[in-house]
Amino acid sequence: MNIVIVGPGAIGSLWAYKLHQAGHKVSLWGTKQNQQWMLAADDSPEILFSYNQPQTLIDADLLLITVKAWQVEAAITPLQPHVNKDAILLFMHNGMGAVDNIVELIFEYPVVIATTTHGALKVDAHHVKHTGIGQTQLGAFNEKGSQCTFLVDVLNHALPTVSWNSNIRFALWNKLAINCAINPLTAIHQCLNGALAEEKFRPTLDAVIDELVCVMQAEEIPVDRNQLTTTIDNVIRATAANKSSMHQDIFYRRQTEIDFITGYLVRKAQQHGIEVPANSELYKQIQLLEKNGKHHD
Repeated sequence: MNIVIVGPGAIGSLWAYKLHQAGHKVSLWGTKQNQQWMLAADDSPEILFSYNQPQTLIDADLLLITVKAWQVEAAITPLQPHVNKDAILLFMHNGMGAVDNIVELIFEYPVVIATTTHGALKVDAHHVKHTGIGQTQLGAFNEKGSQCTFLVDVLNHALPTVSWNSNIRFALWNKLAINCAINPLTAIHQCLNGALAEEKFRPTLDAVIDELVCVMQAEEIPVDRNQLTTTIDNVIRATAANKSSMHQDIFYRRQTEIDFITGYLVRKAQQHGIEVPANSELYKQIQLLEKNGKHHD
């Protein structure tokens, strides 16, 4: 397939490299002024990719969009006129709501949503590390997207394990719940994920989880409070040595994805008339840190 990776950050670079290794014609699209870009993954040699070449958009069978949630609209809007209506748009980012914001722009395309637990770290501009083996789930965003189940084989061949989830909203909500619990706290306290296992964080985590369960039930997402708590605690343990993306964004004074994680939860809670004081407080604190561009010592 002709594949364009839009936003070759850590996870985008990892997929670009793996898809190229699997025999696809992969190009990159990003914010640099280059026409070519070298990429290496782990200990494998560098590969030269074409970068920001308009012809690659015209020829694309698949756009894999791996920008951050708040960048989705700005990234897709200028590209859309050049992309064939048969090309599949596959969105892979943290949080929810970003694709809903551009429905009018993309309704003619087959649209697929992905959530992944693979870990990736950009060591430098040209080198990505695969820091954690995970799983990827795909699901249809629209009717045309539901005809794209073959993408499971395409992606699974490059970076297993990939599966199709006909209830992708359930998977997205569960990922959102994990992000709501871990990301803001690690960003505010500038701590590793594993620090959240300390007793002092338990009351906040419990309050966040209680509120998540209420909103998820209102959204008709199957959820069990004990199961969700176990899942979140397991992720905290399994990723103990990791810094969350929000931790990194606050540290480097970048915009975070808070509006599409905790912000999305707060907006859904308001629609259902549910009070979510613990999540609202975390949301405010992150917004304040973003505004001040300062990080907590």
